[in-house]
Amino acid sequence: MAKASQDTSKIHFHWTKKVGTEDDDVEQPSTFKKPNSNPSDQQDKKHESIKVKTHVGVPTPRKKLQAVAIARLRAVLTAFGKNRSNPPFGGLLGPRVVGTLFGSRRGHVHFAFQKEPNSPPAFLVELATPISVLVREMASGLVRIALECDKEDNEEKKAVRLLEEPVWRTYCNGKKCGFAPRRDCGPKEWKILKAVEPISMGAGVLPLTEPEAGDGELMYMRAKFERIIGSRDSEAFYMMNPDSNGAPELSIYLLRV
Repeated sequence: MAKASQDTSKIHFHWTKKVGTEDDDVEQPSTFKKPNSNPSDQQDKKHESIKVKTHVGVPTPRKKLQAVAIARLRAVLTAFGKNRSNPPFGGLLGPRVVGTLFGSRRGHVHFAFQKEPNSPPAFLVELATPISVLVREMASGLVRIALECDKEDNEEKKAVRLLEEPVWRTYCNGKKCGFAPRRDCGPKEWKILKAVEPISMGAGVLPLTEPEAGDGELMYMRAKFERIIGSRDSEAFYMMNPDSNGAPELSIYLLRV
């Protein structure tokens, strides 16, 4: 009996130790290392970690796009500055220009736009309307002069600036008044513009010494105009009143239709 009890205690002790060993195995983290036995799973986890890191680094291309956009903007501003430093055809006009109407009493009206009082005219045309008729129209009320030209399908002619169009159809307060060709500023025109250069705004008569001047007098009107650009095919010039009250007495519209 004593021997039997010893065997039983040994068996009981052995069972208890075995159970303890299984508990220890459950608590040990070795049971979670079984998936590592497959090398393909480890490679998949590595790829997933790489993907996550790549996704976190997405802001880098966005910064590059911002840098490219800023570089393009700087290039456009630089090109615009170069165009302003070398303006074609007498200089580009700004939002405020100097406008001058002049002509002999019985002759046609010449109209010029200048960037500054002493700068060459960027726009000079000869209207078919006599200056005496235009003066009467302005005395009776507001005057609206519309100059129209045709659009061209040729790509080379499309690049021509609106102020550089050679011929215009003229309308004065809705009435057709012939055509207005663009003129170059010759010595005679430049002499007149230099004579009225000190005048900022006003109208009057200048004596002329040329024998072809007819009655020997030249009428002129000079004022500042506000320039409004609607598009590359439309611009408007409004005479600025000194008191800034009421509608402008003279408005000129350039249209390419």
